[in-house]
Amino acid sequence: MHRMFAATLTVVAAAALAVGAALGIVALLNATPDQPNRPLVHYETPERDQ
Repeated sequence: MHRMFAATLTVVAAAALAVGAALGIVALLNATPDQPNRPLVHYETPERDQ
């Protein structure tokens, strides 16, 4: 009975650690700022004569 309790406790602790790590990774990914969507090279369009 003692070994079964230890095994159950180990499984619960491992599952809690895995869930905590997954939530931490998701929080880190959401914390990064969005990069601006601007082109690095900008070509000016020539003005047309009307």
